[in-house]
Amino acid sequence: MNRVLILHYHEIWLKGGNKNYFLSRLIAAVKVALADLPVSGPQFTSERLLLKVQKEEILPLILERLRRTFGLAYVAVAREVASDPEALGVAACEMMAEKNPRTFAVRAKIADPEFAMNSMELERALGRQILDHLRGQGSDVKVKLREPEVTCWVESIPGRAFLYADRVEGAGGLPAVTGGRLVALLSGGFDSGVAAYKMMRRGAHVTFVHFFGPPSASRGSSRPVAEEIVRTLTPYQFTSRLYLVPFDGVQRQIVAATQESFRVLLYRRMMARLAREIVRAERALGLVTGDSVSQVASQTLHNLAALDRGIDVPIYRPLAGDDKTEILKLARAIGTYQISCEPFEDCCPRFMPRSPAIFTRPEQLDRAESGLDIEALVTLGLEGASALDFKFENGEVAVHDAAPQRLQKLLARRKDLPGTVRARPATAGE
Repeated sequence: MNRVLILHYHEIWLKGGNKNYFLSRLIAAVKVALADLPVSGPQFTSERLLLKVQKEEILPLILERLRRTFGLAYVAVAREVASDPEALGVAACEMMAEKNPRTFAVRAKIADPEFAMNSMELERALGRQILDHLRGQGSDVKVKLREPEVTCWVESIPGRAFLYADRVEGAGGLPAVTGGRLVALLSGGFDSGVAAYKMMRRGAHVTFVHFFGPPSASRGSSRPVAEEIVRTLTPYQFTSRLYLVPFDGVQRQIVAATQESFRVLLYRRMMARLAREIVRAERALGLVTGDSVSQVASQTLHNLAALDRGIDVPIYRPLAGDDKTEILKLARAIGTYQISCEPFEDCCPRFMPRSPAIFTRPEQLDRAESGLDIEALVTLGLEGASALDFKFENGEVAVHDAAPQRLQKLLARRKDLPGTVRARPATAGE
């Protein structure tokens, strides 16, 4: 019997007249994910994507790649047999004998109008054959229709049928790069990487922005942590760009010129302004943040509303209703948890206020930063920005320096704005 992978999708069914577009992007994503592996397909047959495995020993690697492919609900590891009840009975008994379950059920899907039975008839017939066969081998196996230990799945299409008892859950969602571009603020902690992943899963192509400061005596720079998170997330969307923005000079001017209780909020508002410029440069459709409502002082509903004032692009917060346990669980699943556990020097906790504001009104924040030259600080931050491009190809992620011309053009235009005065770097004593 031939080993075949059945790639089942779910949400694409709901796309109506746009279904073919999403299906074509899913097929393209599967091809990129498996480009360096000996497989045949995927072939679209009877509303299924079929993939033939040429070498059994690479099956775990194939499944790991497909598990990261957005748009797949699950992948079934199936045996291909002739589409007739007798051949199915022999193959089903052999497969279930290998599994040796204590309880089992049979579930059938018939997509062949000429098949001799309907789904319920086939389930009953195969169930009886399997039960008799296993008990004949000395097993005390029982049929259990709800939550059996093993399910024998049968799918019949014109000319052939598939049997399987093993399937791997996929990432779900929509195929990569089908929903437009977003820019995600990436801190290096647990939350922001998970937030970016959740938007990628909805088809968004995410560009990352990381703000970093100088390392401390006890903790290293956050830059390597951010780079490793992007490297880990890139196989989900195949290409990524990471902007690295030095924030120390901007941050010190905020500390020197503003009220202590508003510092963190002003850091974050300035980061959003800088990221907004990158949104424009990348022609993206909004910002993504890792905010979880009231997880920390800067993330109360009042403070989030104050932060959004004047940021004239949509801000998406996919973790808004999640708690830390849920976020950490997903971080482990996508591979970013251990990376974020590494010690690093984060921007926002630097010069932390003793009593941060938690019920800030937008006008309070406006007054608090009235002594700052906002446009000059934005220009200062962008002047120091650099970028890296990541690409998943042939099973590996390659990284190289990027020089985005759009950002350079944006910076040149900013410097030519009338009345723009470059902010002076703050001294260490300020």
